[in-house]
Amino acid sequence: MDKRIGVIGIVIEDLSRIAEVNDILHQYGNIIIGRMGIPYKERGVNVISIIVDGTTDEIGALTGKLGKIKGLSVKSALSKK
Repeated sequence: MDKRIGVIGIVIEDLSRIAEVNDILHQYGNIIIGRMGIPYKERGVNVISIIVDGTTDEIGALTGKLGKIKGLSVKSALSKK
């Protein structure tokens, strides 16, 4: 299966879920190329962007697990090739 490069954006509104998010990201560390997290204190949220390089199945599994967590918004964009 072909690999794709992509970005996953996460907005964490329920800050009590941060440990759960970090655990899932650790599980998928093999496809994560880079990560940037910004605590936006004025709005009471954390924003994380993750660069990934993996199959669509791997990336879909990661975003699917994250998407099941209440208190977050998750979106992804993948390269066409």
